[in-house]
Amino acid sequence: MKFASSRWRYPVRNMAWLTIALVTVASFAIVVAPLLLSEGPTYRVGQVVSEDILAPRALQFESEILTRQQQDANARAVNPIYSPPDSSIARQQVNHLRDTLAYIESVRADAFATQQQKVADLRGMQYAQLSTDDMQHILALNDAGWQVLQQEAIRVLEQVMRTSIRESQLDSARSSIPALVSLSLSEDQAELVAHLVAPFVIPNSLYSPELTDAAREEARAAVTPVQRTFVPGETIVSRGHVLNELDIEALEAFGLTHQTGSNAQLWGSFALVITLMTFSAGYIYKAHAATLLKKPRSLLVLALLYLAFLFTTRWAAMSGPVWAYIFPVSAFGLTVSALFGIHMALFAMLPLTILATYGAGNSLLLLLFYLSSTIAGILVLHPARRLSAFVRAGLASSLGGMVILLVIPLTLTQTTLSPQPTLLAAATFQGIISAMLTLILQFGLAQFLGETTEIQLMELARPDHPLLQYLLRQAPGTYQHSLQVANLAEQAAEVIGADTFLTRVGALYHDVGKARNPIFFIENQVPGSTNPHDSFPPAESAAIIIRHVTDGLELARKYRLPRRLQDFISEHHGNSLTAYQYTQALNAAGDDAHQIDIRQFRYPGPRPQSRETAILMLADGCEAITRARPPGDKEELRQLIRAIITKRREEGQLDDADLTLRDLARIEDCFVSTLQAMYHPRIKYPKLQEQEEHASRTEVPTTPPATQQTETPHGKPAT
Repeated sequence: MKFASSRWRYPVRNMAWLTIALVTVASFAIVVAPLLLSEGPTYRVGQVVSEDILAPRALQFESEILTRQQQDANARAVNPIYSPPDSSIARQQVNHLRDTLAYIESVRADAFATQQQKVADLRGMQYAQLSTDDMQHILALNDAGWQVLQQEAIRVLEQVMRTSIRESQLDSARSSIPALVSLSLSEDQAELVAHLVAPFVIPNSLYSPELTDAAREEARAAVTPVQRTFVPGETIVSRGHVLNELDIEALEAFGLTHQTGSNAQLWGSFALVITLMTFSAGYIYKAHAATLLKKPRSLLVLALLYLAFLFTTRWAAMSGPVWAYIFPVSAFGLTVSALFGIHMALFAMLPLTILATYGAGNSLLLLLFYLSSTIAGILVLHPARRLSAFVRAGLASSLGGMVILLVIPLTLTQTTLSPQPTLLAAATFQGIISAMLTLILQFGLAQFLGETTEIQLMELARPDHPLLQYLLRQAPGTYQHSLQVANLAEQAAEVIGADTFLTRVGALYHDVGKARNPIFFIENQVPGSTNPHDSFPPAESAAIIIRHVTDGLELARKYRLPRRLQDFISEHHGNSLTAYQYTQALNAAGDDAHQIDIRQFRYPGPRPQSRETAILMLADGCEAITRARPPGDKEELRQLIRAIITKRREEGQLDDADLTLRDLARIEDCFVSTLQAMYHPRIKYPKLQEQEEHASRTEVPTTPPATQQTETPHGKPAT
């Protein structure tokens, strides 16, 4: 018999160790690549510094940023420069006023126009717009008063336009006009002069961009370059500080913005990778040898999944805080948990997160964020038997990450870190994206591995599944037998740490091929009826019994059962014999085995290749024999079960199943306790006692002596 810890096939074992070695080399390359090949700066504007950066030496340098800031301040202090008052503008406006007054004079002198026509003519003036009251007042003046008014308006305009008037001073200049009018005029006349003059007052001192720019450039040139001085050990940037341009300038002056990995960093990275990979290999060897080291495809999937997430997570961790916290690293742990179990997922996260965050900004916070979000998701996801479990796992992952972002900054001193809303939002999306990505990865990788997911098993275990309904309708006795075997195998799988749910679902479908010819199997025959096998020769009877395996595989492919469940159908009899029919044939041949083709009486196999299918083989045989020959007490039951297990082991049916002697002992104890409960004595009711005694006589078929047969006519072991 083959055990889990010995007698591996050397090619498979060597391939497993080669895979682990290649993963170690690739991990080292991924970790040190940012240190050796980074073309961008080590520090960037907006980056949070994870530790104090000290001046390695004394340095004084001219700060272009501070100098530029001082120059900009001096330039802003220079007021806008305007040109001197332009006399040509004043003359132009005075001439416009003269033309306007001449036009008014002509209107006043028109003897043929009525008062209304004159007002209408005055409304058409080009340079001035007067109110109706002002126009009527002008028309009502006598000639002497009008002449005085004209002269005063021209004088006032000339006086106003001799002063400097800027755009910003225009309202002030116009408001000063009434104060310049001669006091000899009446108040109404002075107001009329102000109304006539105001429209002609315009800016005569204009802004000069050339003069202003020249003055500002001169102010810039007058600035003395600003010097920055550092002494050895002085703090350039404090831990937790968000870098700005001035900090980057100082770091560039010291040559600290572009760093390559030193020998110490390279050796430190190498030691870290070797340590983590050694622990990982030891854990796989001790805890998962059967599922990974002896299954190259599973180990390859885990290795590629690990390297893909290590590469992308490290890239995200080195690309800035938002990318680091929004990247769905939890999808790795959730996918591994769904495919390989919770223990492998919890362990695999350690090397991934430690190496991915090595040397990144805020590496401690990021490491705790990755671990908390992933572990929370894994604990909530397991077991992943419903779609809602993935939704809850995504929400738990988001919550776990946000707790770290809220709590850890409060425990750190001398830091400016705070739970930024952007990072909290990133943590929320990280969990949601991780759950979605896990569903996609689990489905695709499970198909590649030939495995079944918990969600698939939940659907297949439903009593309304079409194939189970077909079995129930065509072979109800086999359906009940499958339920009993499923209960028995599930309990045994639990006690030895096998996949209980897979074992149960596989047991439900293991005899589905009997639905093609149900009458040839005793559990589907009516008590007291003729056994159809009595009319067939032993070889043909054996062929009918053996055919339920191939029929089951055909039905499994028709109803698209996963390959892993098809293994339960093909392996639950291994390559054992239909002993009853073989014994009949041997008796007919006068005990001359040379006259019999033993291959006609042997199941096609293969032998059980996993612990789960081996448990099914044992549970199937034990349930059949205890149903055919109910034991009288617990000790007799144990003897029956031990005989079945011993026979299967001696036949070599369990050689490929990785079951230890301790596992077999636990399975025996489990079968005894479970079957004892199933076949416990029942109360004999008076009215039913006679019928039950009659049923018991007809249910148990007459069997050949125990020394000559090992199974019933339907192919089940009987001793």
